[in-house]
Amino acid sequence: MTAMRAWFWRKTQEEDGSATIPFVIFLPFFMTLVMSSLEIGMVMLRQVMLERALDLSVRDLRLDLWDGDYDEFKDLICSRASVIPDCRNAIAVELRPVSTVTWEPLTSGPTCVNRAEDVEGEDLPEFTPGEGDEIMLIRACSKFDPIFPTTGLGLHLPKDNTGAYALISTTAFVNEPELGS
Repeated sequence: MTAMRAWFWRKTQEEDGSATIPFVIFLPFFMTLVMSSLEIGMVMLRQVMLERALDLSVRDLRLDLWDGDYDEFKDLICSRASVIPDCRNAIAVELRPVSTVTWEPLTSGPTCVNRAEDVEGEDLPEFTPGEGDEIMLIRACSKFDPIFPTTGLGLHLPKDNTGAYALISTTAFVNEPELGS
């Protein structure tokens, strides 16, 4: 019994493995920091690319260089935002004129894709290109799944019932005047 006590006492006085304890304590914090950094980097990259793609596409629309429908405009945005996964099914674009008589703000929030429903059965958002000299508001909403949904920033992002978060890009422009006016 005394030999066992002596062995145990010697083991309590050894300092082998003393660096392991701080490592084990701080590893979860550093992993959360790294995972949150990757998540915020991807969120920012997707937001910037969505903004850029919408601005480039709106320029074509504003200068009347584009003459198509809702699906073709979505394709135009998706071709310019290469980092949006499954862009065609993840993005909704809303285009509507702003009344210069009432200056009434838009009453509803942006229209986003409802991933819980079939895309074909979904109501399309308002998409009215407008007339010359008309003030237009355009909003694009895209849904993404977090990279790390249960850790760090991915845990705290506001998500819908399918676990996706929305990125929204909004811009306004004035249509070029019609020829002869």
